[in-house]
Amino acid sequence: MDTLAQAVISGASADQLMAEPVPTEYMAAHLRRADASMFQGVADKDVRKSIHVGTVPMPELAPDEVLVAVMASAINFNTVWSAMFEPVSTFDMLSRFARQGGYTTRHDRDYQVIGSDASGVIVRVGSGVRRWKVGDHVVVSPVYVDDQDPATHQDGMMGTGMLAWGYETNFGALGHYAVARASQILPKPAHLTWEESASFSLCGGTAYRMLVGEHGARIKQGDIVMIWGATGGLGAFATQLVKNGGGIPVGIVGSEDKVELARRLGCDLVINRQHLHVDPDLPFTERSIATGKQIGKLIRGAFGEDPHVVFDYVGRETFATSVFVVRRGGIVVTCGSSTGYHHEYDNRYLWMNLKRIIGSHGVNYQEMAECTRLFSQGALLPLVSRTYPLTEAAEAARLVQQNDHVGKVGVLGLAPETGLGVSNPALRTRIESKINDLRAASQVRREQLV
Repeated sequence: MDTLAQAVISGASADQLMAEPVPTEYMAAHLRRADASMFQGVADKDVRKSIHVGTVPMPELAPDEVLVAVMASAINFNTVWSAMFEPVSTFDMLSRFARQGGYTTRHDRDYQVIGSDASGVIVRVGSGVRRWKVGDHVVVSPVYVDDQDPATHQDGMMGTGMLAWGYETNFGALGHYAVARASQILPKPAHLTWEESASFSLCGGTAYRMLVGEHGARIKQGDIVMIWGATGGLGAFATQLVKNGGGIPVGIVGSEDKVELARRLGCDLVINRQHLHVDPDLPFTERSIATGKQIGKLIRGAFGEDPHVVFDYVGRETFATSVFVVRRGGIVVTCGSSTGYHHEYDNRYLWMNLKRIIGSHGVNYQEMAECTRLFSQGALLPLVSRTYPLTEAAEAARLVQQNDHVGKVGVLGLAPETGLGVSNPALRTRIESKINDLRAASQVRREQLV
């Protein structure tokens, strides 16, 4: 380990960090351009075969960037997509990005450091950075925007230069160091550990924009919100946001062992899809509607109404049911398609019942700041079900690829062990039991999987 990293781990002052040299290379989980076609014609695209952990060169820092010593990171499904080279190779994205010239050319390498969630310590700042300094404890927003695009100043997600950090850019979170723009940086919640702080940016921010932000569903008190995968990385945060906002979260889960965890997260009703009985030989759309009828009956039986909002990131397998089950004038808000991008649904249920579909992607800087504030207050809680060392980042990604997890899967960077990084022990003490309660429930799920 280099001397700068050692200084970070020992809690060195800003002056001490500045006195240590930035290493010329660092350890990171990365992909190789030469592997981009390795899964063509392969049924099981096992990401353990494409993710490598080893040293990569340290990039030059742009004037508007910071160098973060990464204490912890987390796995998101975009890391799985990167490592599968689907739906397109992210190396193609890096090449397009690099055509802008200037500092963007650094991103087009024969390797890509992946990962879109990070917490850590700033160890260097570019010459144009004003609001952040060496030694700051921070989290990194997953959205990389072009501040010279006019649309960015209305909504960062609408700028044409908006990219997913560590997915459509290089030098991401799964390493001992990461490069991010100053406009991605926010203060680390002082009562959370490094791995907990690294677990919420992408999924928590995305869920916030989908449900709470002005560009999403704008949920209000009393709204019934149906949440697919209520114990997953996105679903666990969506459930808490609905409950905290005075809504009624209805969690849809895929197994009995997830039911109790969904309840502890705040679901007022939990529906186990295994208990739904639908003829598997029905055509897809008919099967989806039959599923929706059963789900709708259960929700009406509990609350007397259909859901106002359906939170769907699952995609093809669930979308037709979402469109069917949401109430007249209701909203389906979607941000991804982990089961497939090509959605098939009966459009009559959409247009004749005046329903709406809102596409949502990422989170702008203000929304991420608002979401992070809720974590800093203890109003939102992290759910890290398992944490791996950086050397086992590929195993962590495989766990997510196979959906054998709940909440978020963490990856330690420079942090030597879990449980470190808390600098507000008073708040930690007040919410410790709630965090432990969720952790215990996720541990039960993990033991059942094993």
